[in-house]
Amino acid sequence: MIFLLLTLTAVPVMPDDLEDGSDAYDRKDYKTAFEKWKPLAEQGNSRLQLMIGVMYHDGAGVAQDYKEAAKWLQPPAEQGDSLAQYFLGKLFLDGAGVAQDYKEAAKWLRLSAEQGDAGARTTLGVMYHNGHGVTQDYKEAFKWYRLAAEQGDAYAQFNLGQMYENGLGGMRNYKEAVKWYKLSAEQGNLIAPIKLGAMHGDGRGVSQDYVHAYKWFEIAEVNGNEHGSKNMAIAAERMTPDQIAEAQKLAREWMEKHQKR
Repeated sequence: MIFLLLTLTAVPVMPDDLEDGSDAYDRKDYKTAFEKWKPLAEQGNSRLQLMIGVMYHDGAGVAQDYKEAAKWLQPPAEQGDSLAQYFLGKLFLDGAGVAQDYKEAAKWLRLSAEQGDAGARTTLGVMYHNGHGVTQDYKEAFKWYRLAAEQGDAYAQFNLGQMYENGLGGMRNYKEAVKWYKLSAEQGNLIAPIKLGAMHGDGRGVSQDYVHAYKWFEIAEVNGNEHGSKNMAIAAERMTPDQIAEAQKLAREWMEKHQKR
């Protein structure tokens, strides 16, 4: 679920129901929140229309229904709400509750991205990367990934790392690739540690270092990435027992620092 700051519009509402709905939402009593808010959303409160749309989208307090989500998200999206635009764009992208339409998805995601929504920027970057609903354009993909990555979006950080690693949308830069992979890994991206292990093992963007390569592969393996154990075995063939022990120690220390228990 997402958590939004509710603001009143000029549409008359019943204050008690609005407050009761907010209190219920804070208690995670989404069914009561939905029941209190829906009549107010039907009066035209755009912020509550967004909330009802998101609740239908997530199945919070009501049966999940993407068609209803799209219906409720459309008005606030048309009024310029960036989050509604993002959710509506994703529905068109996935063909959930509406006919799949990449061009319509790109339209709504662009409107949201231009207002600064990081998720929309990342998704729009993917669309330019793959040429879905827009002409494939790596420079545009790079631009949107970069904006979202600088906002802290882990997926954008990983994708930007790949752009730098492969020289897509700009000059190849292994150091920048390592930088963005690390930031993504710190936020829990499960593929980034594999990339970092490979970069250290090959000496791309960093000095060749099997200890750190093994460290990253072990982090990946512990977090369920099956490629981690395979690459650990490959790295171990080039390492002494002391180096393996050091790598394991570094992996434990990194996970204690960056991963929540």
